[in-house]
Amino acid sequence: MNYGRLMLDVAGLTLTDDEKEQLQRDHVGGLILFSRNYESRAQLSDLIADIRLSNPRIVIAVDQEGGRVQRFRSEFVKLPAMLSLCHSHAKNPQIAKKQAVEMGWLMASQITQMDIDISFAPVLDIHWAHSKVIGDRSFGKTHGQVSELSACFVEGMNQAGMRSTGKHFPGHGWVAEDSHLEIARDEREFTEIEKDDLQPFKALIKAGLDGIMPAHVIYEKVDPNPAGFSPFWLQQVLRKQLQFEGVIFSDDLNMSGASIDETQGVGQYAARAIHAINAGCDTVLVCNNPQGATQVLDYLDNTQVAKSNKLKAMRHSGYSFDQDRFEHAQSIAQQLIA
Repeated sequence: MNYGRLMLDVAGLTLTDDEKEQLQRDHVGGLILFSRNYESRAQLSDLIADIRLSNPRIVIAVDQEGGRVQRFRSEFVKLPAMLSLCHSHAKNPQIAKKQAVEMGWLMASQITQMDIDISFAPVLDIHWAHSKVIGDRSFGKTHGQVSELSACFVEGMNQAGMRSTGKHFPGHGWVAEDSHLEIARDEREFTEIEKDDLQPFKALIKAGLDGIMPAHVIYEKVDPNPAGFSPFWLQQVLRKQLQFEGVIFSDDLNMSGASIDETQGVGQYAARAIHAINAGCDTVLVCNNPQGATQVLDYLDNTQVAKSNKLKAMRHSGYSFDQDRFEHAQSIAQQLIA
């Protein structure tokens, strides 16, 4: 089964008639949910049922990492920031690894229970201590900590029927700028990036990582394009050197860090989508911009851009909810937050 290349979003707690119609368009492959789409578990269940009715094969996603990035809060367990696992690791690595498994399971079990396929996790960026946007979202201050703890987190995700997506390739932790709001640049040489930031991606790919999301960061001594628009990063390094065979998701093409030389004459967001797909992205995200998403769909409808067969692998596989494990994992979450 081949999937359309676009992942979009919707405006509110219920679908409008226009959104239902748009979800049925041939090049819609996925949908990402935000806090504005959530009021209660009952409301969310109804919304997801309507989405599935409009597009039965769609992949539904959310950012439910924990800490600052948790879209669903009321009626969901409060998840710790992942850097809390790094602090635990400093005291007892074996306990921290078990905690990471349980946090991955806890996050994923609540999401797949709602018939949502993926949370875009884990964050594989190193905590270099000066990033505005990564910070305590990271699993560690060294590539070894990030690799070890995120692998355990993915193990827990998989136990709950969820596929994993590592972000933000090849590493967003060094730059100070927030690529949501600014043009982000990393001034380091490739050898420096490879020595540290690439290592968690390399380790998790070997362990079976299912998806990867590149950073909207320009690694200016390596390539003039942001990584998500760079054939060097996505095809030469990710596909050939690291032998990654899973799904490559663009980060949101509405972000400031996704600015490119848009000279194709097809409109700003269609141009960004073309660049990302040509660079190697299987699925492109356009969020918080309905007109931009429509522009991309109109472009895809009128061109010969091939669909992708990779996204289907990200559908959740389902599992039996374990109440005893849930209560145990909830207790661990509370300890890590404290």
